[in-house]
Amino acid sequence: MWATIQNIFRIEELRERIIFTVLMLIVFRLGAHIPTPGIDGEALSKFFAAQTGSILGFFDMFTGGALGRLTIFALGVMPYISASIIIQLLTVVFPYLERLSKEGEAGRKKITTYTRYGTIALSIIQSFGIAVGIQSMVAPDGSPVVISTMNVWAFRALTVLTLTAGTTFLMWMGEQINERGIGNGISLLIFAGIVVDMPGAAINSIQLLQSGQLSELVVVFVIVLMIGVLFCVIFMETAYRRIPVQYAKQVQGNKMYGGQASNLPLKINSAGVIPPIFASSILAFPATITGFIAVPWVQAIGSQLIPGRFLYSVLSAIMIFFFCFFYTAIQFNPVKIADEMKRYGGYIPGIRPGKKTAEYINAVLTRLTFGGGLYLTAIVILPSILFLQMGIPFSFGGTALLIVVGVALDTVNQVENFLLNRNYDGFMKKSKRRQVSTRRLRI
Repeated sequence: MWATIQNIFRIEELRERIIFTVLMLIVFRLGAHIPTPGIDGEALSKFFAAQTGSILGFFDMFTGGALGRLTIFALGVMPYISASIIIQLLTVVFPYLERLSKEGEAGRKKITTYTRYGTIALSIIQSFGIAVGIQSMVAPDGSPVVISTMNVWAFRALTVLTLTAGTTFLMWMGEQINERGIGNGISLLIFAGIVVDMPGAAINSIQLLQSGQLSELVVVFVIVLMIGVLFCVIFMETAYRRIPVQYAKQVQGNKMYGGQASNLPLKINSAGVIPPIFASSILAFPATITGFIAVPWVQAIGSQLIPGRFLYSVLSAIMIFFFCFFYTAIQFNPVKIADEMKRYGGYIPGIRPGKKTAEYINAVLTRLTFGGGLYLTAIVILPSILFLQMGIPFSFGGTALLIVVGVALDTVNQVENFLLNRNYDGFMKKSKRRQVSTRRLRI
């Protein structure tokens, strides 16, 4: 491991990318402590302390505590993720956006521009809702969260401007990490927000244990469950279903080509951590708004949008399955794959080239995606239900663990590719890599 770390810093490009990514994450953490003007920080802290275990506490986890302190990064990257979802859905509906998605780099830039506009629009809507709701918030001791001398509309305008600018800056940071850093920028920002909360959640759990509110048996069960979830996520995220492909021999001039055996690797979870993140971001909007509206029936709905509750679990499961199939359909086109195989003389043994091959690949993808959806739903929902019943902090929930492990694996794989492309040993020995890459799952 030490030799691998030394190899990382021998590669100038990789070293610069890692340093740039770390600096961006440091800026993200600094911004998460810059408060929005007009807020009484002490009263806000008391209010959120009383909201422990609520939906506000859950979504505060994704911002690394920025929402709980109402800092300039209080909205996090959720508006950007929501805008990305909307644009991707509209790409299927509107022919113009579909054409743009097929125009290569130029079309991608236009879609990215529309996503940025959508992010700003959603940020304005959400920040205005927060500004209106927070004006009616009162700490348990009766002190108002908003400074009383602040003009109502001046506070709302300033809050909208501050939170929208913060989300826009985070969106820019994520894009810069994609281009000049290592890993997926937006996912890394969410990763950093979750990880930074884990030490505090661990300390909180220890305090609950010492005070007798948690039993030792519960703590042991939670540790065992977390280890089981980690192993399950690592196994499933590195699992492939390999479809054998045979290439026919072709004679070109005096040389013979082809005649080789290969395979088409399909991940059991092609969507990665995208479905849980998308589901959380969609549920974040109504859940956050209901948390600030002091109306009984609205509060009742908001209380059911807490991880582990029935309504949240049902909606989350539906969205996870939907985005599993939707994101996989965007990434893989069985007809295109079958045409490419036929063009280069490839075929699946026992399957006729062309339409039959496309149908076979689609059937395998459907089974894999269904299995991936079950796996993601179980990881996200079941631990959250258990932890809610036991009073364990949300930082240890299934969604948090899935995102942390998934983003970490993706980043490690990118570093691994940098090392292998320059003939350095990676984090895993070759024998282990070969063993992992040749694993087959039958679904």
